[in-house]
Amino acid sequence: MATTPAQIDLWRKLPSEHQRLEFKEAKTQFDNKTLYKYCLALANEGGGILLMGIADKPPRSVVGTQAFNDPVAMAEKLFQTLGFRVDIEEVNHPDGRVLVFHIPSRPRGTAYHLDGTYLMRAGEALAPMSEDQLRKIFAEGEPDWLEEYASTGLDAQQVVELLDTQTFFELLKLPYPTDQAGVLDRLIQERLIDRNEGSYAIRRLGALLLAKQLISFVDLARKAPRVVVYSGTSKLITKLDRMGTKGYAVGFQGLVDFIMGQLPQNEVVEDALREEMKLVPEIVIRELVANALIHQDITMTGASLMVEIYDDRLEISNPGEPVVPVERFIDGYQSRNERLADLMRRMRICEEKSSGIDKVVNAAEVFQLPAPDFQSRYRRTIAIIYGPKNFDDMDRNDRIRACYQHCALKYVMAERMTNQSLRERFHLPESKSASISQVILATIEAGKIKPDEQAGASKKFARYLPFWA
Repeated sequence: MATTPAQIDLWRKLPSEHQRLEFKEAKTQFDNKTLYKYCLALANEGGGILLMGIADKPPRSVVGTQAFNDPVAMAEKLFQTLGFRVDIEEVNHPDGRVLVFHIPSRPRGTAYHLDGTYLMRAGEALAPMSEDQLRKIFAEGEPDWLEEYASTGLDAQQVVELLDTQTFFELLKLPYPTDQAGVLDRLIQERLIDRNEGSYAIRRLGALLLAKQLISFVDLARKAPRVVVYSGTSKLITKLDRMGTKGYAVGFQGLVDFIMGQLPQNEVVEDALREEMKLVPEIVIRELVANALIHQDITMTGASLMVEIYDDRLEISNPGEPVVPVERFIDGYQSRNERLADLMRRMRICEEKSSGIDKVVNAAEVFQLPAPDFQSRYRRTIAIIYGPKNFDDMDRNDRIRACYQHCALKYVMAERMTNQSLRERFHLPESKSASISQVILATIEAGKIKPDEQAGASKKFARYLPFWA
């Protein structure tokens, strides 16, 4: 079906570009190799549309393009270079010539590369795919690791001895069946166990969530969360090193309580009264631990969720590099383990709607903590939460990170960051507005935020948007 000017206008009205839609101005020309890279990245993201002759910034005016005057020849070059067909349409929009590139999805279990580099979209730019993402793509079509069996050849009594079925029904707020058959039927219905020729088999997912003792399942023992407490601010002296024992769902609240019990106390003065408070509020622990459990690369061997507690900070890390860029944790969501996430959501352990990180960032603001530091390291994703720190004690990176996260949080709440809102985030008086302006300027220079053009040129009424908005 041919693309119409009306369809182009609909695309232009979308709030932002995404993995399957890209705008390029290209008034006079466009580099061939850059085009190859964008086609490759869009194919790796599942296919999409690239439009030339349209400004890539709102309101995305049609400017027309003189690039690639022979679309048929360009389509042939794309095929010869990339190995897959890209259809190119010329559309005579009332405001100018537009080229529409229809890019197909990569085949299942395959990723495309150019000169050995596998590319994907990263915001408005391109980036090499991580090893973690490539392994996930290449594993497509193979059996889901979580759906394979952790234990087989069991009778009914052995199943209920291995799994904490009582807590399972409590978490789902379901009445406990009156007989063992009813318990097992529900587990079969949830695809956590299977009945095979007179015996039962427990899927890895069922064991990982409900195990009374993870060590009872050989290939899951190393998946248990680990909590390490250090003396001081380095790893030199270890005070405690403890492995979890229960399945993720049935042991979640106990794990959170244990972590809270290990956190250092901070003395704060409020209304002339001294009060002892934990280094980090419980909601932050709950959300980050749940997030790390759900988004870990469950297929990685010899690695598990780590909670490391220091005198001045808390670090929670999980195996696997993030699927969503760390800069987009606040507004983006893509579950790595969908069935695990769905069941933990139904058990009210997490919310499968990208609100967990929002709550963490919001809690940091409410409790006057430095902004969380989300990092992608080699084959691990890490969240660092710092203890309370006054504005004057924060360094430049602390302030820029807080400014960006505050701006992104305001945006997803359909609000806009202002000098006043950021000043209130830092709990500063109006007399500190100039200091806040300096933080905003530094964050703009770092490429993390940008002025909201719809607010006009007035500095007094200036509003700001995250860079990707």
